Amino acid sequence: MNTIERLASQLADDVLAAQKELGEDRLFMEIAGVLAAASQTLEEAFLTECRVRLAEEKARDALNRKMAAARRAAAPQAPQ
Repeated sequence: MNTIERLASQLADDVLAAQKELGEDRLFMEIAGVLAAASQTLEEAFLTECRVRLAEEKARDALNRKMAAARRAAAPQAPQ
């Protein structure tokens, strides 16, 4: 991992954690704007890291919902 990738990855982790804590779902875009003024290369790497993490989170949530529904459907039903 080169310096740009490492910095972008670390910043993405920190910003997405802050985003959840603050409840600001577009904080990563605000930070990307700050990066754009200083380094377009780092901005692009940062946005890629954020988007990949956000996409993985949505996919994992969808998978977890699907698996929970399948487990509920397969669970023995209590007599009524």
